[in-house]
Amino acid sequence: MEEKKFDLNSLIGFVLLGAIMIYYFYTNQPTQEELAKQKMEQVQDSIDKLTPVAEQNDVMYEKVEQAPVNPSDSVALSRAQNSLGAFAYSAGLPSATNATTVIENELVKITISNKGGQITEVLLKNYLTYNKLPLYIIKDQNASLNLSFATQDNRNLQTKNLYFEPSLSSNGDNQVLSMKLKVAADRYLEYRYELKPDEYMLDFAVRTQGMEQAINTSQAINLDWQLKSFRTEKSVKYENQYTDLRYLENGTFEYMNAMSDEDEEDVSNLNWVAFKQQFFTSVLLAEDNFESAKLISKNLVVNEDIDTIYTKKYEAYIPLVAKNGELDYNMNMYYGPVDYTVLSKYEGKQLDRIVSLGWGIFRWINKFVFIPVFSFLSSFIGNFGIVIILMTIVVRIIMSPVVYKSYLSSAKMKVLRPEMQDINEKLKGKENAMKRQQETMALQRKAGVNPLSGCIPALIQMPVFFALFRFFPSNIDIRQKGFLWADDLSAYDEVLQLPFKIPFYGDHVSLFPILASIAIFFYMQMTQSQQMNMQQPQQEGMPDMQKMMKMMMWFSPIMMMFFFNTYASSLSLYYFVSNLLTIIIMLVIKHFIIDEDKIHANIQENKKRPEKKKSAFRQKLDDAMKQAQVQQEKQKKGGR
Repeated sequence: MEEKKFDLNSLIGFVLLGAIMIYYFYTNQPTQEELAKQKMEQVQDSIDKLTPVAEQNDVMYEKVEQAPVNPSDSVALSRAQNSLGAFAYSAGLPSATNATTVIENELVKITISNKGGQITEVLLKNYLTYNKLPLYIIKDQNASLNLSFATQDNRNLQTKNLYFEPSLSSNGDNQVLSMKLKVAADRYLEYRYELKPDEYMLDFAVRTQGMEQAINTSQAINLDWQLKSFRTEKSVKYENQYTDLRYLENGTFEYMNAMSDEDEEDVSNLNWVAFKQQFFTSVLLAEDNFESAKLISKNLVVNEDIDTIYTKKYEAYIPLVAKNGELDYNMNMYYGPVDYTVLSKYEGKQLDRIVSLGWGIFRWINKFVFIPVFSFLSSFIGNFGIVIILMTIVVRIIMSPVVYKSYLSSAKMKVLRPEMQDINEKLKGKENAMKRQQETMALQRKAGVNPLSGCIPALIQMPVFFALFRFFPSNIDIRQKGFLWADDLSAYDEVLQLPFKIPFYGDHVSLFPILASIAIFFYMQMTQSQQMNMQQPQQEGMPDMQKMMKMMMWFSPIMMMFFFNTYASSLSLYYFVSNLLTIIIMLVIKHFIIDEDKIHANIQENKKRPEKKKSAFRQKLDDAMKQAQVQQEKQKKGGR
């Protein structure tokens, strides 16, 4: 094989080629200015990809931000006019700064910025967060109120990027703040805020004057209102369950599911929209209905076990209609507590629907029974734990006739039980099931005993149970009010922090749910025999009700303890006292009111009396059972 020789010419060629390439890249590398420009373009491209651009009615609104301009700076003024057109006028005013103006009363402090003319802070003076910090509904850019519009010279602008001129005045005792976005001294877009003493409600208006030559009213003008609701309560999970978007559409109340990760609705004839937290809310109301709106709710709680700043993100996109080339909208804003007493005084607006009192009969019970009783008791008793106990006593006394009725039915069934067992012994077997049932019902009818009368009282108590389940978590009066070891009756009463988390239970131990579970256990143990008395003796092929009741006696208290561990301690306190009182009432009825011998004598007397005429329903039922029995006997004969 021929040996390869060193090729000097090839080496020289590679060296020269490398030198040429190095020279090319060196002479063509970008300058520092070009590198900086490329980097800025890359950053801006990333921002554009991450930042959503509002698109309403097929109009794309660009992010054109106004910067303060010195009127003597002709270059800056020219640039502003190129980007903003007529709206460059406001950039040259002394108000073109990030300065703010405050309007406040005894309840609320509202800060409004020159930039955007919008509210940048809302402080509720009489409330604190769960960790005792000042309670803000709006702060640190968690909210935005913005008008998006097209100009006559084909620009797309947003008011949140432009500067308004403030003017603070008074209207009697009311504070009035006018924020004007000017294109000339007498031509402007105005936001007008008016705050009354001792009111959370704020009058708000959007108006234009002489703006038909600046704003293109033939294209959409959109009011975009957004808010990320702050976490203000102890339990993120519990608070998030009661945080939702609510609205009144054409006089009909609607809401979005608080447990949904994202919900979106297109509505028409919108009366108001509320961005609701558990105990606080932001509401935008229209004097005349908004013709249409798009409402969006997004859940921001990714993990309920981790502390978070925000719970939900709300968005409302509302098209505004110009009349005769001008805007003229009178509205209201409410930033304050979800307090039934406060909200219900705005008659005709149905703002009390923002309070989560349940639906149908449950809401009716809360509005006309529990709220008045609670308000009456708390008007002269300062300790809300005692108020809850007294309220429980009142409810139990009112419901005691129902308990008596149930126990009386149980006692009657207990007296009849030996005779029903005799019927079962006499008519054994599946073939006698229909006849056995007929004779049992005839015995009960002659004795004047209705087996369903024991179930009806329990059903009557169910609406009360569900109404209270809504009442306590929505009652802002008990928020951060302590009782015994619970420092906040609207939150769980933690007595022990666990170093680990138990599934479905949590990482802490609450004492009131444990006490309530113990009370339920003893209550169910007492009622087990009562419930068995209400049952007919076990028949062939039927499940063993005693075993099922024993399982329920253990399962229900454990479920109660797990379920209520993160719920409001006021709810657990109520159920603990309620079950304790029910046990006492049942013992009193059993030992001092019910006389089984007397009941037995009355039943025997009833059996001697002529049977009353059957109702039409009872007659049809008996006829159906007889027909079924005849059919069964025919089948038996045919099978032989």
